[in-house]
Amino acid sequence: MITTVTLNASIDKAYFMDRRIENGTVMRVASCRNSAGGKGMNVARIVKLCKEEVQATGFTGGFNGAYLESLLEQDGIFHRFVHVKAETRSCINILDEGYGSTEYLEPGEPVTREEETAFLECFPKMIQDSSVVTISGSVPRGISKDIYQSLVQCAKDLGKQVILDTNGELLENGLKACPTMVKPNQDEIEALFGIQVKGFEDVVSYAQKIYEMGIPNVVISLGGDGALLVCSEGVFQGRPPKLEVVNTVGCGDSMVGALAVALKRKAAPKDALRYAVATATAAALSSETGCFEPEVQERLLSQVKIERVGINE
Repeated sequence: MITTVTLNASIDKAYFMDRRIENGTVMRVASCRNSAGGKGMNVARIVKLCKEEVQATGFTGGFNGAYLESLLEQDGIFHRFVHVKAETRSCINILDEGYGSTEYLEPGEPVTREEETAFLECFPKMIQDSSVVTISGSVPRGISKDIYQSLVQCAKDLGKQVILDTNGELLENGLKACPTMVKPNQDEIEALFGIQVKGFEDVVSYAQKIYEMGIPNVVISLGGDGALLVCSEGVFQGRPPKLEVVNTVGCGDSMVGALAVALKRKAAPKDALRYAVATATAAALSSETGCFEPEVQERLLSQVKIERVGINE
């Protein structure tokens, strides 16, 4: 089994507009789609589509929390949440032809220290049947900035493989526990090291610096250029074919889901990279977030090119 952790879950609302946005006016939404949101929920849907057993966990609260759980049940995803007093947040993604995707992300209502402690106490039992744990995204207000470090260490102590996908102080602290894999993007690398990435060589250089911190697998998402992998076998780039994408929201989460599946299946590093890039690219061709057509994923697997771009010292 794979467990996905989403501490700052949300009801994701996609608003589809049939005319260009005009600021300062009343805009009517052509159609709306609600889904169980938060990065780990997208990961869970991808794992499910890859035909692996998955469970989602984190915090939920109030009417929105109950609604989120019902949406996961509609998706056929098992869940084990710690319930909190605060209402689960909502996040809105406005999609229109003029601006593309514009997201409004609520911060999440505060979670108490007692509720955080309850989650930490439940966590070992939650993941006992899982071989891989993914930890994704932000945390609500009130949560300790070292909570991901604690969760990574707990999972490792239980013999689990852990993928960490977050940013800022949460990433900086989480790295101290040396998760099995991390998946930052260029912006997150810049924030982590306090630098400005000027080109691909910088991406490789700073990915290697993360690897040297004791992280066995460092994956850097590169958007349309695929992803970079730094591991004990070397440095590799997975390149997808050039395609006209439909929806890039959640593609990084799709990559994490595929990487979790690859870890569970004990795939070789280059095979894991190929699988992740193909899955994320397939997701970019779907209008739904955290979704792909299996036949598209299968076709892309043979089209992703894996190139060696460096060797670790």
